[in-house]
Amino acid sequence: MKIAIASGKGGTGKTTVATNLALLLGERGENVVYLDCDVEEPNGHLFLKPSIDRRIAATIPVPVIDESKCTACGECVKFCQYNALVRLGKTVMVFPELCHGCGGCMLLCPQKAISERDREIGIVETGRACGVCFANGRLNIGEAMSPPLIREVLRQSAAAAIAVIDAPPGTSCPVITSLRTADFVMLVTEPTPFGLHDLGMALDMVRELDVPHGVVVNRAEAGNIDAESFCAQRQVAVIAQLPDDRRVAEAYSRGEMVLTAVPSLRRHFETIWEYIRGQVHA
Repeated sequence: MKIAIASGKGGTGKTTVATNLALLLGERGENVVYLDCDVEEPNGHLFLKPSIDRRIAATIPVPVIDESKCTACGECVKFCQYNALVRLGKTVMVFPELCHGCGGCMLLCPQKAISERDREIGIVETGRACGVCFANGRLNIGEAMSPPLIREVLRQSAAAAIAVIDAPPGTSCPVITSLRTADFVMLVTEPTPFGLHDLGMALDMVRELDVPHGVVVNRAEAGNIDAESFCAQRQVAVIAQLPDDRRVAEAYSRGEMVLTAVPSLRRHFETIWEYIRGQVHA
């Protein structure tokens, strides 16, 4: 089972929900892995505090031109949609940072003048914490593309029965890469105009992907029914509402798990798990 935790915007509490759900499942004895796919700004490790036992370099293949064979015909340049190859006179230049590693240029080169080499874009870290398997990615500074690294992080779920995927915020390519194989997507929002506006975009995204989904309202305020009304209008279930509690903010600032710092919230996470399990196995 792959459960993705996503949000239309940053700062809604997505990582708080993802890490504590993983902890709850670990305490129940489930074979669970937490995957931090927010590779540009991973922070799940600040709360789970894993013991890292392995670091793996993540690479993508980029073209290498053999000038002794290349005739500068330009076929590879025409093919590349990302301008990673440019013909200057009788020379074809490669811009590795723009390459998406598809390998198409090598396959269609009539002179067989293109080979590939691996270019490191980041690292994947794996370990354990609190009965939970852990994996995250760290994108190298200056890298423009995170999806290849996200895919490497997702591969670390192979040995687990349940994967909790902490997706990047927003609705761009990195998010879609994180959600594409999920069995269920839980969207975390806050009951503010900004939060609900971006929740609407996230709902459009998951419906386009045709993945079962629901909403968790974080920092819910007594008497504020904006999120409930919005979700009713968009015909999406509100799985749980986590109250706006100062103790949660204080625990977050100390890097503590909510289940430990505010035990009364445990029932909300149990409700979330039971709902997801019912939806996936329905």
